[in-house]
Amino acid sequence: MVDDTWSSALHRLWQAASRAEEVAALADDVYAPLLATPGVHLVVGTRWDEKHVLRYMRSLSAGSDNPVIVATTRSLPGAAVREPGGAPVVTRSAVEGLDDSVWPEAESLRQAPGASVVACTFRLDQRGWAALALAVDGTADLTAVESRLAQAVDVIVACHTGILQRGREARRASDDALLAEASLQMDSSLDVEDTLRRVARIAVPAVADGALVHLLRGEGPEFVAATHVAVQQQRALEEAGRHDPWLDALLARRGEEEDTVFLSGAALEGSPFAEAVAEAVPASVAEAVTDAVTESVGTAGSDATATATATAADARPAGDGPHPTVVSISTLRARGRVVGSITFVYQRPETRLPDSAFLRSLATRAALAIDNALLYELRRTAVLSLQEHLLPSQLPESAQWDLSASYAVGDPMLDVGGDFYDAVPRPDGSIALLIGDVCGRGAEAAALTGLARHTLRTLLEEGTDPGTALSRLNRALRQERASRFLTAVVATLTPRPDGTALLSTCSAGHPPPLVLRSDGTVSEVLSGGLLLGVLDDVSYESHEERIAPDDTLVLFTDGLTESREAGGAFFESVLPARLSALRGSGAAHIAESLAQQAETFRDSGQDDIALLVARWTGVPPGAGLLPHDPRIEQAALR
Repeated sequence: MVDDTWSSALHRLWQAASRAEEVAALADDVYAPLLATPGVHLVVGTRWDEKHVLRYMRSLSAGSDNPVIVATTRSLPGAAVREPGGAPVVTRSAVEGLDDSVWPEAESLRQAPGASVVACTFRLDQRGWAALALAVDGTADLTAVESRLAQAVDVIVACHTGILQRGREARRASDDALLAEASLQMDSSLDVEDTLRRVARIAVPAVADGALVHLLRGEGPEFVAATHVAVQQQRALEEAGRHDPWLDALLARRGEEEDTVFLSGAALEGSPFAEAVAEAVPASVAEAVTDAVTESVGTAGSDATATATATAADARPAGDGPHPTVVSISTLRARGRVVGSITFVYQRPETRLPDSAFLRSLATRAALAIDNALLYELRRTAVLSLQEHLLPSQLPESAQWDLSASYAVGDPMLDVGGDFYDAVPRPDGSIALLIGDVCGRGAEAAALTGLARHTLRTLLEEGTDPGTALSRLNRALRQERASRFLTAVVATLTPRPDGTALLSTCSAGHPPPLVLRSDGTVSEVLSGGLLLGVLDDVSYESHEERIAPDDTLVLFTDGLTESREAGGAFFESVLPARLSALRGSGAAHIAESLAQQAETFRDSGQDDIALLVARWTGVPPGAGLLPHDPRIEQAALR
């Protein structure tokens, strides 16, 4: 005959198990139906760890709605005889025959009416086991009681297995999300030290309570970053990362190891980590007991939690405090070489420690990001060095002119650009200013840049007129069969007895220079001419005009004028007004200001920006010239 009452209760239990986020939520659905079984007077649940330490015990009597919960850390080695090996084990025992060193629930069972105990021990996970014991009298159908107990345990085990599986899936999803976010964060920076700091910040507190990151330099591990959930402990970690000999020796030994190593206990003797995390604040007694209760097989409901808290409020279990410190060290390896190491410090339960596979994956991603940053740093250094050799190391000085230049690299990939400039004193006392732009970037553009600047400089130094110099450069490019064209403009400033200067400009397809007059007006220098390197036998004509003291000549490449804002406007449209606002400024300020303004203005475009600025004085600087007014400059930026 089917027991509809138990069947309904078992059905409700399975439904509750499918929704439960912790086994504790099943307590009411387990204890009440078992107590409703004829002849059952008491249900006692116990939970044990792998060392046969009783963690807590919960009991509920027939007719009572308030379970009694006791949290403890009582060691009972004799309980080992009850530990299940695999499948749940159901036993029958006489109450009088229970050994208190094996059965901590014996005292409660003896107080219940009845002479027999039906118990089931079962394993939930590798960290311990649990038991349910029922006090029954002589009217009980022991076969039915055993069947119900076994069925209830099956639901509990299945519920716990499902919770663990969902937890593992959630942990994997969380780990995958963290790794993806870590990759995005680390890859968003090409600065080595910033990348390392990002590694430390990403890991705390998601992965560990503290993190130390070291970069491997030629002289050994070099501390770069540290972080901790507590500010005071972070300072201690930073100090350990910089100066601790124990850590230095350990990282030196770990240099070639690939696997992550975990250290704890005696392995950390003499290390700075226990001191660095010694200030951790332990959980309150109520929190400690509540945490224990919520993991129990037999814990349920807010009333039970309140009872547990009240029961244990006066007696904190011995040894309950901060979790032991654990340290892991992962080697950062990329392209077959070690680039650094990351050290994690943990002050958390063992169940919340990351596994080695996750740490290896995080270390691999961090190593690749760091290696990319290192490669970028090396390339940037090489490119900037090459770029410097393609430009003059210094500009000539004279009381009659104020010269300055600015160069801004616009390509984030750091290929060598083709912009160049120079200023060449000539035998007749004039000065020749030249600026040019080779089409494209890279090694070939750099080669043409060097050829063009040095050819023009040599010819102009010898006194060759600008038109002839450009023609001869064009001929050289055609003879070399250069695959790229370039633009250039040459302007000469020749002093006149009246303090003015004769400006002679010759252009080969280059953006026309601008002249900023002392009164703030801006005019464009007439220019024309064909690109260099396109056709044979090209001639170039010069345009002449006068410039007065405090007038400024501005030569630039198209990276300045073609900087485009988000709305589509080019910097060329605002350049005259921005330049006018700089009247009275020195050449250096004009060059740097225009370059910075163009970079701020620019939303798209990656061309380099080169500027060469010559402010003609004709007399020593400061002799009655109009002073620069910064208010005018600021107004032009609005």
